[in-house]
This record gives sequence, structure tokens and C-alpha cells, in this order.
Amino acid sequence: MSEPKGLLKRNFRLFLLLAVVAAVVYLIARNLSAFGNVLLVIVGFGVMVLVHEFGHFIVAKLSGITVKAFSLGFPPTLVGVLSTEKGYRVRILPGFFRTEEDDKSDGSLLTFTIGRKARPGETEYRIGLIPLGGYNKILGQEDVKAVETSDDPRSFANKPVGVRMAVIAAGVFFNAISAILIFMIVFLIGIKLIPPVVGGVVPDSPAARVGLKPGDEIVQIGGRSDNLDFRNIVLAALLSGRDEEITLKAKRGNDTLDFTLAAERMQTARGEMRAFGIDLPMSLTIADVSDPGALYRKTGLKPGDRIKSANGRDVETYWELEEIVQNAFVPSVTILAERTEPASKKVETIESQIRLNFICAKGRVESEAELSHIYSMVPRLRITAVSPVSDKNRASSRLDRIKSKLLALFGKESKGEEAVAAGGGLESGDIILTIGNVKNPTYKEFREVTTEYEKKELPIEVLRMGTDGVEETLTVTVVPKRSKDDKRVVIGIFLIPAIDFEHPVVAKTIAAEGGPARLEIPRGASITAVDGTAVSNFYDIISEIRRYGGERITIDWRIDDEIAGDVALNVDDVEDSVTIEPVFLVPLEPLERLYRASGPVDAIAIGCRKTFVIVVQTYLSIRRLIEGLVGQEELSGPVGIVSLTYQIAAKRPLIELLHFVGLISVLLAVFNLLPIPPFDGGWLVLLSIEKIKGSALSERVQEIIAYAGLMFILALFVYLTFNDILNIFFR
Repeated sequence: MSEPKGLLKRNFRLFLLLAVVAAVVYLIARNLSAFGNVLLVIVGFGVMVLVHEFGHFIVAKLSGITVKAFSLGFPPTLVGVLSTEKGYRVRILPGFFRTEEDDKSDGSLLTFTIGRKARPGETEYRIGLIPLGGYNKILGQEDVKAVETSDDPRSFANKPVGVRMAVIAAGVFFNAISAILIFMIVFLIGIKLIPPVVGGVVPDSPAARVGLKPGDEIVQIGGRSDNLDFRNIVLAALLSGRDEEITLKAKRGNDTLDFTLAAERMQTARGEMRAFGIDLPMSLTIADVSDPGALYRKTGLKPGDRIKSANGRDVETYWELEEIVQNAFVPSVTILAERTEPASKKVETIESQIRLNFICAKGRVESEAELSHIYSMVPRLRITAVSPVSDKNRASSRLDRIKSKLLALFGKESKGEEAVAAGGGLESGDIILTIGNVKNPTYKEFREVTTEYEKKELPIEVLRMGTDGVEETLTVTVVPKRSKDDKRVVIGIFLIPAIDFEHPVVAKTIAAEGGPARLEIPRGASITAVDGTAVSNFYDIISEIRRYGGERITIDWRIDDEIAGDVALNVDDVEDSVTIEPVFLVPLEPLERLYRASGPVDAIAIGCRKTFVIVVQTYLSIRRLIEGLVGQEELSGPVGIVSLTYQIAAKRPLIELLHFVGLISVLLAVFNLLPIPPFDGGWLVLLSIEKIKGSALSERVQEIIAYAGLMFILALFVYLTFNDILNIFFR
């Protein structure tokens, strides 16, 4: 038995390598499509790191410094080639099979020489197993140690300070040049980006207060006007200083308007961050969704359909569609869309009825005056949807989400059981009659009671449509809990609040600031008539009131058979007389525009400008982070960048991946210039000190600085990785 054991011991690494290769081949065979995307990500990152290392390599060579090895990829090394007097020596898996008992061998699986006699070389060119970049092995230079002393005149340590600085800075320089070249190629070919167009304006935001409107195109931000896209708007707000005013120029029709505004921390689609309150511009094309079948069953529309008209009016932009929707106080909007069949290219017109939802508050309500209303009348609350995270199954649902997202990274869909809805029995469409002891609550009262009952049983009386089409009253019990996302106490109800437009019941009347006078209508009363015309819902109420602009009319209300009355209403032309807005809940693609250089010279200019702007923005991001103006949610580390790169590779055109690789190249250059060893910038600082001082710092001091810097970088890496995991799976 000793011989087999000895054989296994001697060849353990070979068996291990074969097992790893077999596992990789198996995974590739099972996920061929995902493997292609992963390969693109690896190549993109690898090339940028390799460019950086090649900069060090070529300048070291030109400076007469000995480079022992240059590797494409990281160890373990698969192949090494070195020029010798007898020819090119090839080593297969050099060092992989070396053992303590065998010091004479270099541990290669196989070594042989090919070709004719050649000039002996000093650099072995290698190919590593891990294709995430590359590295140099330069005589006398270490990343986390002091410069090695040597008598060799071709050692890095024995070269003048200026030469050593040139070798260190070359990697950053090559990354910057490669980024410029990549951006040149991208803009010569052309890339679709989201233009700097105002898609929507968040109420009571900086953009709303200065008068920006949907459809306005930003043509200048802070004095910059070249090749602007929507990210320039986002970054201008995100990276602005505290209370710093940013100047904008916007084109509205034939006019160019000037605006000055300061960013505020507010809730956005990406979480809470500094923003102007400018929403992304949307197109009229139905977006690709994870479940096209569900979208089709609900709306009759498919991804790729393009909306052409709404309620009989042609539309060419999303804001034209939004204007029609916001003035359509009807249960649904009639949409006409064009659909192109992929095979036949035949275009057909599709008609669809899209049900509208009506929001009861614009954002978080601090006072009753901020509630949406109709001439001071606030309708009851209606649940539009229920969150798919239950109180009982919160942990398992979170695991399901992690599983689903991991599967999504590889193009798969989770086949797990459907998540149980939260809210202890609340259902979509339920109308809130009572919550706690408050009858017919407004949204503000609903939030207050929910917060008051945190972790306690909360009875809610609802009006629900039964399967037989008859409405019934029932009581459900929920246990409100504090959300980890936004720290609010919630019961699982979908975050977009809605109101009951189907019944003419007034939850309450309010005194809205700048709005009409408050009507004296009791809580829970039903509106029965507007100036003598019977009404049965709020659609009718709005329609009838609008008929009497500038007149004084009577509104009749009733609570029961014994209690009824009427109030007078002056239908004045008050801007905020009706603040309820319909919501068009159909997924649409973002608006895109082709950005292309006019020629090679223009492409060079764009590449240089874009590289310079990214450099400035990156350093400004670091500054804002130190000042506390950029939150951790906006940070992204290696895992987040790889995840985003994979999504781009899997779902977007190849030109976008190339554009993103250019961005990564700039970031590599910027972060390598940070004055912290083992970054290149840290060694440049130490070399500058040596130049000024006339001698290098002691080896002990250099090593302490290098290891301290390394510990900081590792800690930052762990922090950013943890933050990426939180962002991807939990936020």
C-alpha cells in the first residue's frame, strides 16, 4: 500500500488540477450562454489590468531595468517561455509540482526547447491560469516591501529616482491612454445613451421649485455643454458641495432658459441620495420584463410595442403621454400601439385598455395640507398591491431573493414557490374603512396609526369585492414592523399609496395651502350629487365640477338615511384645486439617443474630454465621501462593478461593454494614483521624498508604510465588498 500512497502524495497537485479543470469544463458545458458573458467580463477586466502592467514593463525595459517575468494572467502559471542560447525554453506548469524533497527541479510538468539558437533573454513570458490581468517581476522592486538592495546596475533600486518614478507612473499613463483610445473607438462607432432630458419633476424638489418641466433638455451644466447625457445631471447633483448652487441651461421649444438650483438629499429610484428631483426620460416603447406573459395578460401589450396614441390623441414623447394621463380622470386609458412581428416584420396596431391608479400623496406627508385632494375632499385609501415579503417568511423570502438574483446572474429564473403576501390577509383592491380606532383614515393618519402599532396587533376593517361580485366588510389583523430599507414602520402594503375612486366617499376634507377653501363635509360622507346631477364615483364628481368653471354650485352629501346635507362650492380657477394625479403603471424603456463623433479628430477630442471629466469626477467623489455628502449606498466595490459589468454584457450591446471598460481603465488610473502604498501613487510619494531628502527612507519605515497601506486597502476592499452584497441582495 505504500507505493500507491507515495504516488498519490507526489501527484496530489496534478490530481487537484485535473479535478479543477474537470469542474470548470462541466460548469461551462452546463452554462454555455452565461460562460460567454463571463468570458467578456474577464477579458474586459483582464485587458485593462494587463495594459497597466505592460506600461510598467515597457518603460522598465526601455530604462535598462531587468524584468524577470511578464505574465498574462495570475498564478498558477500554465506556460512559461524564455529565450535561451539553445532556443526557446518552454515550461508547462512551472513550479506547480515542486516539492520540498526535490530542490533541483523547477517543478515543471514538462520542459522542452524549440526553435533554433537564439539570443539569450532575461524575461520569461508566462500565461497564468487566472485571466484577470497580469503582473511584472522587476529586479529590485516589490509592491509591499522596501526596494531591494543589489549590486546589479540593472536593478530597479540602482536607477535614478526620475527613472524609477517613470516606471511607476507608466501603468497609470497607459491606462489613461487606453481609455482615450477606447472612447475614441466607441464614439466613432456610435453609442446609445440616455440624453439630458427632463423626464419628470419630483414635486417640491429643487427642480420643481425653479420651474423645470418635463421635456426640457439640459444643454449646459455648471458651464459644461459638450456631449452631455443624463448621467451628467445625476453626477452634478451627487457630487455638488453642501448648499452649492449649480447653474443649468435648458432648451424649451425655441427658448433657452437659465436655472440655478442646489441638490438636496431625497428618495430616488436608487435609494436616498443627493439629487435635483429630475426623473429619467422615458420612451414610448414597452420595456423588456422578467414575465412578459403576465404583462400581456394584464395589459395586452408585449415588450417592444410602441405607443402611438392615448385616448385618441397621437403622442410622440412620453411627457405628451403623461400629460394626457394626468388629465384623464377616468378608470382606464385607451392605448394604441404598434407591434412588429419579428419573423414577418409585419406591423400591426394593438388597442389596449390600461387601468389607472390615483396616488393619494406625493412622497412622505408631513402635514394634512400635503395630501392629494379634490377641492379639499380627500377620498378613502385603496390598496394597489401587497408586498411579496411576509412577516412569517421574511427570512426565507430573503434567501429566495438571494437565490433568484444569483440565478439571474447566470441567465436563469428561480422556480421556487410563490412568495406569501405580507399584511396578514390584506389583498390588492381592499378599501380601508377603519385602522385601529380611526374610521376612513387619510394617508397621514394611516401612517401614524401604523407607526403607533409597531410590533403590536393592528385590526383593519376593509371593504372587499367577493368572488360573486358583491362587496363585503371584513376585519384583518396585521403586525406592523419597521422596514430595514427606509426605517419606516410598514405592514407590507406596496409603497405607492392609492385612493378609492370607485366610490364617492370622502375620508376627510382638508385646508390645503394655496388651494380652495375647505368644504364642511363630515368624515365618511358619500357625495350624492353635484349641482343637482347624481354622481356615483369620483370620476363623475370631477367631471361635473369641471363643467361649472367660475360658478357657484351645490354639492349634496349623505351619511345614512337620517343624516344628509349640502355645501356650496365656488369653482374658482385655482391651480391646486385638484392635486390627485393618475399613474400609468406600464413598464417603458428609457429614452435613448445615438452619440457619435463627426470624425476622427472629433473622436480624439471626445476621448480626451471624457477621460479628463471622469478623472475629475472620481477624485471629487472621494472628496464628497470624506465630507459625508456621499452615502455608502452610492459606493461600489469589486463585486458591484463585476455584477454591473455582467449585466451590461448579458443584456446590452457590446459597444456599451466597451464603453464601460473604458470607464474601468480610467478608474484604475485614478485609484492607482492615490498616495497610499501599495498603489503606484504611494510609491511616487516615497520617491518624491527621496528626491527632496537626497536619500531614501529606511527600509524599516518603508515596509511599515507599505504594510499599513496594504491593511487599509484590504479593509476598504472588505468594506466595499460587504456594501456591494448589501446593495445587490438586500437594498
